[in-house]
Amino acid sequence: MTDMNTPILLPKHVIERALKLNSTLLSDAMGCTGGMDYSIKPVTTKMKVVGTAMTLTMRPTDNLFLHKAIYSGSEGFVLIADGKGDTSHAYMGELMARAAKAVGLEGIVIDGAVRDREELETLGLPIFSKGFVPNGPLKDGPGTMNTTVTCGGVTVSPGDLIVGDADGVTVVPREQIEEVFIKAEKKLEYEKKRIKTINDFEEKRKSGETPNSIAPDWLDEKLKKFS
Repeated sequence: MTDMNTPILLPKHVIERALKLNSTLLSDAMGCTGGMDYSIKPVTTKMKVVGTAMTLTMRPTDNLFLHKAIYSGSEGFVLIADGKGDTSHAYMGELMARAAKAVGLEGIVIDGAVRDREELETLGLPIFSKGFVPNGPLKDGPGTMNTTVTCGGVTVSPGDLIVGDADGVTVVPREQIEEVFIKAEKKLEYEKKRIKTINDFEEKRKSGETPNSIAPDWLDEKLKKFS
């Protein structure tokens, strides 16, 4: 059974807040969860994608429903394609990537392989996959669209927040976004302060001073049980 209902786009203010964060901060805010398997990486490390999940499943080696999803897509959406981890055939290459960019999709995440690496590196559309292989796909189906899927070991529902960058892809369930944002933004402020503390320490050390320890406040407390 195939559900063709397009999910509701996340509000602009949600996307704007997400753009100020990254995959690691959001994962930390969810208790170090939500990140897809390490093997799913961007075509180039400079790629970053933020958007609303539009999901699909495919039979291993077959990309019929990826075609359907691309031509049903629009601005604001990130396609999350459950290819069952298959890397024997590429699910897409340059032509499909160009089509996805033309319709305005923010990016594509595939639990499987792609091809035409050089073209994908220069096209500018964020694409995340498990790697590259020359073999092309079949086009017979079956598949589904906009159902809850598993991609890179993480459950993704249509409408979830997707943030992908050089470290990988993190999925934030739609109903948890505000809670996760609050924690991630707090962590971001902590990290900024830590960086300043570390930089100040280094400057003082290099100038011949003996600065105080830069060990974080929580470290001694965590180590007490090992004393």
